[in-house]
Amino acid sequence: MSDTMQVFDRAAKRRQRQRVIGGGAGDFDFLRVAVAERLFDRLDDVRRSFPRALVQGCNAPWLQPHLAGRGQIETLMTMDALPGGGCHVIGDEEFLPFGEGQFDLVVGLLNLHWVNDLPGALIQIRRALKPDGLFLGAMLGGSTLTELRQSWLAAEAEVEGGASPRVSPMAETLDGAALLQRAGFALPVADSEVIPVTYADAFSLMRDLRGMGESNAVHDRRKHFTRRSTLFRMAELYQQRFAGADGRIPATFEVITLTGWSPHESQQKPLRPGQATHRLSDALGTVAYPVGGPPKSN
Repeated sequence: MSDTMQVFDRAAKRRQRQRVIGGGAGDFDFLRVAVAERLFDRLDDVRRSFPRALVQGCNAPWLQPHLAGRGQIETLMTMDALPGGGCHVIGDEEFLPFGEGQFDLVVGLLNLHWVNDLPGALIQIRRALKPDGLFLGAMLGGSTLTELRQSWLAAEAEVEGGASPRVSPMAETLDGAALLQRAGFALPVADSEVIPVTYADAFSLMRDLRGMGESNAVHDRRKHFTRRSTLFRMAELYQQRFAGADGRIPATFEVITLTGWSPHESQQKPLRPGQATHRLSDALGTVAYPVGGPPKSN
């Protein structure tokens, strides 16, 4: 992969996450637990079985017991980029170690928003699925940590006369659906949900981000220590601009959920233009006019 495509420093991200695994996630796993519950609730709504499933981003001791009672999954395989979390396979999302048509279901649990080649990763997931297999993934979206991003930009501009990337660039919801379609998924759907969290101050938020393994790993980030004056000004601005009546600050976590199916001839397909059997105007109770608007009266 060329340097121009290195949005994220994957080696730095692995080091961050390895420190988390070594120290134990503990209370820092609250976001992944909440997202996993939402993903698996959606899975329960799909009325079919998944004889063979893969979960990516599994480095959590609570994950496999959480899935044990899900009747759709008969054989569960788990994969993460790091050892130490009880996963079956150690593998990179950008270079999946599986052949084609191996799984009926692939779940991505908050593991794709640090991938440099996201279209390529999705293509590999689609290839690893059997025909009519399901991909269900969750990743952090563009509104995530918007308050922290704004506070850093303002503080650096004020104190240092410039700004550097402090918070990861993330995909938007519309990007998700387009990426699924580009990767060859059928029936692609992307939607988002905001999970609001509050903290006593910006330092508590950053401590949680380190504990989650979600600290900054942008490739072009500053490699030296942050100035103390800039750090404290950021925290002050965060408090001034966003604190609620109780003095606590909000932190936005936007979660984009991606759903797509490996193509199969049995799936529904959109009709070609002119094949519709009902008119939209009838369903809406309106009158349809030809192009150019209603006829002019004399």
